[in-house]
Amino acid sequence: MTESVLHVQWQSWDNSTDEQFALRWDNGGWVAEGSVSGANVHYVLRLGENLDLRQFLLFRDLDEPDLWLVRDSTGRWGEMNGGERQDLLGCGPVSLGCSPSATLIAIRSLDLEVGGRAELMAATVDTETLSVVPAAHVFTRLDTHRWHLEVGQFGFSTVFDVDDEGVLIQSPGWFRRVAPPPEWPTLLP
Repeated sequence: MTESVLHVQWQSWDNSTDEQFALRWDNGGWVAEGSVSGANVHYVLRLGENLDLRQFLLFRDLDEPDLWLVRDSTGRWGEMNGGERQDLLGCGPVSLGCSPSATLIAIRSLDLEVGGRAELMAATVDTETLSVVPAAHVFTRLDTHRWHLEVGQFGFSTVFDVDDEGVLIQSPGWFRRVAPPPEWPTLLP
């Protein structure tokens, strides 16, 4: 049985995209799924019980995935066609420019104290070209519910606020939550 643990709706600050995002427990792991209108993107992340990435699927206009990446327990990445992605070795989460969902997964797995700072290498996906490159994402916990994210490789920096579960509420200039999630059980790791 699959139970939706979290459902949230985000909107880009400029109102160009809306995302419906859900996180649920399924078959011994987490499944994160997002549909982003305006970007014409649907994605699925299959995660381990500690939110470690196992699979990433990206759909744009086909029934079959346009991009399908897998990551094994040793951290090696590959494409479902069998091609190994040695350039992604050391990457943990997947980051999409059209979605703030990676912030939830990253800060839950980092579990930083206020004032703490950590760098995660993320497989960063360009949803238009389907290119995937490793990029350092530096997270700093500024306060209980406030974080700073910097991705220097792309000249990106933002401060964002989260709720008690780590779900992005707002990041001026980037994204905002437009529909508060219903109450959900605290099952997240």
